[in-house]
Amino acid sequence: MRKIIAALFACCATMGLAMADELTINDNVPERYTVVKGDTLWDIADMFLQDPWKWQELWYNNPQIENPHLIYPGDIIALIMVNGEQRLTVINRGDDANTLKITPDQVDENGVVKLRPTARVTPIFGAIPAISREHVAGFLSGNRILPDDQLQSAPYIVSGVEGRLLLGAGDRIYARGEFTSELPVYQIYRIGEQYRDPNTREVLGYEAIELGASRLEELQGDIATFRIERSSQQIAIEDRILPSDETLLDSIFYPSEPPEGVSGEILDIMRGVQFIGQFDVVLLNVGDREGVKAGNIFRVNRRGEQVRDPINNDRLQLPDEEGGLLMVFRTFEKMSYGLILQAQLPMKVGDPISNPGF
Repeated sequence: MRKIIAALFACCATMGLAMADELTINDNVPERYTVVKGDTLWDIADMFLQDPWKWQELWYNNPQIENPHLIYPGDIIALIMVNGEQRLTVINRGDDANTLKITPDQVDENGVVKLRPTARVTPIFGAIPAISREHVAGFLSGNRILPDDQLQSAPYIVSGVEGRLLLGAGDRIYARGEFTSELPVYQIYRIGEQYRDPNTREVLGYEAIELGASRLEELQGDIATFRIERSSQQIAIEDRILPSDETLLDSIFYPSEPPEGVSGEILDIMRGVQFIGQFDVVLLNVGDREGVKAGNIFRVNRRGEQVRDPINNDRLQLPDEEGGLLMVFRTFEKMSYGLILQAQLPMKVGDPISNPGF
């Protein structure tokens, strides 16, 4: 095995040379790299590639490695030659990829672990994600975007027990709408801002602000009784109740280019400030309808200011400047959430986004 790896390294071309499809490896990248906890796919793509959104063109699924599309802390990755082209792959799995996750049903009364012949090896910490979970967690299991038709048909709270109007964790509530006992956990939302396309004025959707979670206790026709299990703020009559919609970042996606010709704008910044910087979450006016997917990388251009010519007194439109890069991490029908990964300049709502390769 060592001879095979040595031969692969011997075939590596000089760093920094462009490949036939314009895939360019950065200068001075390491021949091999040991992945550490906290690394993301974006970190590694940015380390090795001049254009990190071309990650899937660089990555090679090593057939000698189980689940070769996944990278775990402790893995050793290296540049090798495949069919005359430089590719990046896992050459050795770390301990995290070979650690058994033991569930309670596998331990008997004496504390002895029972492994079934069909038991699979599952990493405790899991494969590294495309982007850091800490920056986007609240937008995966919390707030969401609702299209107009879903908003209109969403079940809503009609009363609290004993007629209470303001409610919180532990309270029982009554709600009206279509429910199913097969889905016992529902999230509670308050309808927030309506979003329109800045150019066409089309209604793109509504912000749904997550208030808490509830469990279905009883269902009679279109009236359901719930108990609020968790609340982050007071819950009120007319707040909406929808099935739990937790989106796990563990769902595998990779840095990638958006569909050809897709461009848009930043609609909103999700922490209520004027200027946008690194690791801010933004809302975009493109989504599933335009073919946008989680992992797509967009360039953000800071829109040029309008100024008055000091000599001729004409109004001039200054050119746009490159502001940074963002990655889409959650999509809806007509909008998406994106995380700012790089910020060369302060950006703001209304700045345009486009394919980073052009």
